[in-house]
Amino acid sequence: MRNTQAGVTELLTRWRDGDNEAQQLIVALVYDELRGLAQGYLNQERRGHTLQPTALVHEAYMRLVGEKTPGISNRAHLLGVAARLMRQILVNHAVARKANRRGKGWKRIPIGAAVDLLEERAIDLVVFDDALTRLAQLDARQAQVVELRFFGGMTIDETAEKLGVSPRTVVAEWTMAKAWLRKEMAVA
Repeated sequence: MRNTQAGVTELLTRWRDGDNEAQQLIVALVYDELRGLAQGYLNQERRGHTLQPTALVHEAYMRLVGEKTPGISNRAHLLGVAARLMRQILVNHAVARKANRRGKGWKRIPIGAAVDLLEERAIDLVVFDDALTRLAQLDARQAQVVELRFFGGMTIDETAEKLGVSPRTVVAEWTMAKAWLRKEMAVA
């Protein structure tokens, strides 16, 4: 994994310098991980979701390459950015779907039940995103931990590396963020 990580870091530097071939090589190196992230997101969605993992990866890729100068420093950072983009895509998709349905038969699921995040299959991403946005205003790092762990599927160690903190700090932030989200969503 060290060689892959060093390779991705080198390719990211080349990409920032304008090398389009490096951009394509990066995707080849991390595609399976990106697809795994997408599959993890979609496993938490309702059955029959219209997006497929490949489409979610490709949409996130298109948004990423649309940036003129990606400020991505390493593999973990790349995966974190991709996770955030996938979250935004799914939230936008949920908002559009909700707008199309105009509430007909729509059922709100409280996030308190969903913050045992990995167990819950059908959460309201719009409500969850709103709560996560409020959390980011109160504690940006806790919100980042939730994004990386829940949306990004990162381990405690990967999250710690990405944020530049200790694994113990990530565990503490994760625990506090989940408790805050449970409380916040119980009111919604």
